[in-house]
Order: sequence, then C-alpha cells, then structure tokens
Amino acid sequence: MRGAGDLVARMQMSKGMRIEEAKAYVAKKLLVGIEDLTDPVIMNEVRTDLGIGVMTPLPGFPKGIEAKFNIAKVLDIDINCVKGFIARTS
Repeated sequence: MRGAGDLVARMQMSKGMRIEEAKAYVAKKLLVGIEDLTDPVIMNEVRTDLGIGVMTPLPGFPKGIEAKFNIAKVLDIDINCVKGFIARTS
C-alpha cells in the first residue's frame, strides 16, 4: 500500500487487464500520472484523500472493509467481500 501496486494487481485479476492497461486505468481513476503510482508520498496523499487505505492507518480514516468499499467505488469494480457484506446487511 505504499504505492498503487495492489490496485493495479486488482484490475489485472478482476478485469483481465495487462499491466500497462491496468496502470493507465488506475492512474486515470485516481487522477494522477502513471509515474505517480509508484511514488509513496504522492500515493499516501491520494489514498488518504480517497479513503482507500494506507500503510499506517490514522484514527478516523477508513480501513478494512470501509476502505474496500471506497476502492470498489473509485475503481468502479465489484469486490466480493463488499458484495457479501452488503448481502448480509440487507
């Protein structure tokens, strides 16, 4: 979670994207340049602003399932644990 590698990998696995396509998709959704995806300082700010989880969570900021909800929304994808959580609470 220092960069966006987890998000890029998620797009590769969930949508079958090649790495360059996944990087471009994630960068577009996060509103950063592709080169910024590996910058830990920039990505920490982006992750904090979007509530998509950081390496060292701060009090009051999203973590766990809440961060996954935000990831699903930001990347416009389905995440199984999010769908399962919604199904159990409905």
